[in-house]
Amino acid sequence: MAEMNSVLGAPASKAIKPDAPKPGLKMVATFLKEYLVLIMIALLVAITAAVEPKFMDPANLINIERQLGPLMMVSLGMTFVIIGGFIDLSVAGTINLVAVVTISLIQPLGQGPALLLGLALGVVCGALNAVLILTSGAVTQAEALFLTFGMSTVYSAIALLYSHGSTMHFWDMSASKTMFETIGSGNLGPFSVSFVIFLVCLALLWVFQEKTVEGRFIRLTGGNKTAARLAGVNIARSIAIIYTLCGFMTAVGAIVLFSRITTAAPTIGLGFETNAILAVVVGGTTLLGGKGSVLRTVMGVLLVTLMSNCLDLINVSTYLQVAVKGAILVLAIWLDNRKQA
Repeated sequence: MAEMNSVLGAPASKAIKPDAPKPGLKMVATFLKEYLVLIMIALLVAITAAVEPKFMDPANLINIERQLGPLMMVSLGMTFVIIGGFIDLSVAGTINLVAVVTISLIQPLGQGPALLLGLALGVVCGALNAVLILTSGAVTQAEALFLTFGMSTVYSAIALLYSHGSTMHFWDMSASKTMFETIGSGNLGPFSVSFVIFLVCLALLWVFQEKTVEGRFIRLTGGNKTAARLAGVNIARSIAIIYTLCGFMTAVGAIVLFSRITTAAPTIGLGFETNAILAVVVGGTTLLGGKGSVLRTVMGVLLVTLMSNCLDLINVSTYLQVAVKGAILVLAIWLDNRKQA
């Protein structure tokens, strides 16, 4: 036996073990896992800039900065819902309703009251979602998905009835709308006003998530509702907070959106729910709940927005763009499930 081991080159008293992964390879794997979205963004920018030089034009970069606003606001709100272990498909309907109501109130009430009532309407929509979830006993993500999908249909129908199915334009109003025009196309130094609003919201939400007890309770609720309840977490309050917060941020996104395009229609929010979920999941927030960050959602929104801009520049059809986004969402969910497994 000793001779055999000597021939094999291994001591008789030791079993042959597989080689451990090298530290360098482990560091590379960890880096790719943590910063894959940033790598994808860098590759997307480099490839598009090489194929279409107009991508790096200052005018296009400013356009990208303005495009970030609406989806960024909605996605930041959606982040808390998904971290809490739920989902919200009502954001598209909320955008439709907030947009048509807010723009219609500018003429009779003025800009300030219209803005405040639009934000309040978003809060009401989010709070109503929370009430329906709590009173129905919907404690799973699947139940919340169907419930909020139904509420999206309700909000969109109300928007259609309210506006009589018509599109509203800034140029049809005689009242002053400089506040909304500033939000949509104004600048503060080198940044657009909508980008500054995003930075303020991001800072406040990051502090809420990382530095407050309620922010930690939301993460505990999403991680394990039973354990959180046994630990003394008020699950109902956490659910109310995440949906109300999502409604408010969706209202901010709706106002930024119609201020930028100077038009509001009862279908203006179409597709925002898919893009928001895509951005949150691609950014690294797990659909299982309990893990995620608003900072990582920013990277997801940046990737989704850049991808849309790049595909537009190289004249890819809208239908194919939808297919690409759907494929990326499926891949992101698949990778998320594999990572959790």
